[in-house]
Amino acid sequence: MLTKVYGSAVFGVEATTITVEVNVDIGVGYHLVGLPDNAIRESNFRIAAALQNNGYKIPGKKLILNMSPADLRKEGSAYDLTLAMGVLVATGQIAELNPLSEYIIMGELSLDGNLQPIRGALPISLKAKEEGFRGFILPKQNAKEAAIVEGIDVFGIDNIKEVIDFFNKNIPLTKIEVDMEAEFYNHLEHPEFDFADVKGQESIKRCMEIAAAGGHNIILIGPPGSGKTMLAKRLPSILPPMTLQESLETTKIHSVAGRTTEKGGIMTSRPFRSPHHTISDVALVGGGQYPQPGEISLAHNGVLFLDELPEFKRGVLEVMRQPLEDRDVTISRAKFTVTYPSSFMLVASMNPSPGGYFNDPDAPVMSSPAEMQRYLSKISGPLLDRIDIHIEVTPVPFEKLSDARRGEASIVIRERVSNARKIQSERFMDSENVHYNAQMGVKQIRKFCKLDEASLQLLKTAMERLNLSARAYDRILKVARTIADLEASEEINGNHISEAIQYRSLDRDGWFG
Repeated sequence: MLTKVYGSAVFGVEATTITVEVNVDIGVGYHLVGLPDNAIRESNFRIAAALQNNGYKIPGKKLILNMSPADLRKEGSAYDLTLAMGVLVATGQIAELNPLSEYIIMGELSLDGNLQPIRGALPISLKAKEEGFRGFILPKQNAKEAAIVEGIDVFGIDNIKEVIDFFNKNIPLTKIEVDMEAEFYNHLEHPEFDFADVKGQESIKRCMEIAAAGGHNIILIGPPGSGKTMLAKRLPSILPPMTLQESLETTKIHSVAGRTTEKGGIMTSRPFRSPHHTISDVALVGGGQYPQPGEISLAHNGVLFLDELPEFKRGVLEVMRQPLEDRDVTISRAKFTVTYPSSFMLVASMNPSPGGYFNDPDAPVMSSPAEMQRYLSKISGPLLDRIDIHIEVTPVPFEKLSDARRGEASIVIRERVSNARKIQSERFMDSENVHYNAQMGVKQIRKFCKLDEASLQLLKTAMERLNLSARAYDRILKVARTIADLEASEEINGNHISEAIQYRSLDRDGWFG
């Protein structure tokens, strides 16, 4: 007897339906084919124990289980439930009162028949709906995430016995339903980290507001204890709330990485990723023998914070150059290629010298010019060119620290940022891949960043004096456009340009020779 059951494999952030064919023949043996990895090959032991502990068994017959398409590599333990149901129906141990062909069935089995969570529930659910499946049966821990997709019935289960009874005795499963909008907006609460807690640093807060309004990358340079990390952690609190589309995109990536169960299904707040400086290039951009998303993809639609930038290995920083421009990363292997989105805001911080202090006669640690040059040379010019805003952070004086008054709250700043983003959304309505100023290409810059004669002369003088590159020229125009948007100004004027030029600290004399 031949039975077909359906599961799914995830490559990148997209799912592919897998057909599991179970054939029963005369003889003895359990043969699993179709390029399974070791975790799937070991599944027969888990399945045998789970069935035995629930009153069923793998009979002593010749079983051939084929995972089609057979030339596509399958990995992970999420096919246990798929294979087990195929064996039970093919060997006649249970009836098929509900047709197996109408459901995607996925889940890892424990030896007692309980189900463990799987990865990629959201992309699998999207694919199942697209291909016209009626329902998706999976572990309860992942059900909320899969139920985000409308138009498909999602059933979260705890034990294989529930699935057996559903097909064998027609005992209904409980359908999981999620009110997507309510779920989404319930989580838009007061941020854990608020700009109201930051004393002083008004100019840096202004920089952060501009960066958030235009989605610009920013680097903070200052001595230890000046508040660089404190400011960076508060940046997500002033970014506009995620749209439903952005939330789905971000959840898909975290689902593939197996990180959504700890967040209760859907991602409702913008991610903030802060990897340690010992990270490898593969961990940062993604990859591995079976590619997984890296930190830059987990930060998609959010913030990637690199603390102490020069401490990162130079090779690690260089691999970010292309994703920063293209806003996605493509990982190629001999047999396949996967692309992960990576549209994030880069926030970096660094001390101005190895000792932490720069040109400060009262500093406890002084660095020689050679040490300074060696330290700063860890960051390449092309990488710095891709960072729109460079700003120096100075220590906060005692008078400001001891001031009892609270600063401006994040929610107030976020309102201004959101208004600026609305202007940009309307401006780029006809552009498919451009949503805010930092994403502008040369074509959009020429169209939307036109300057009057005085502003053009001001920019020309700055370019010549600071010896700026063509890319830095574009960055200044983008930042000036954002400053104008914050003021709801249609035209870019000299004030906007001069403020944008101030945010290129590392291009001035005294830095990098």
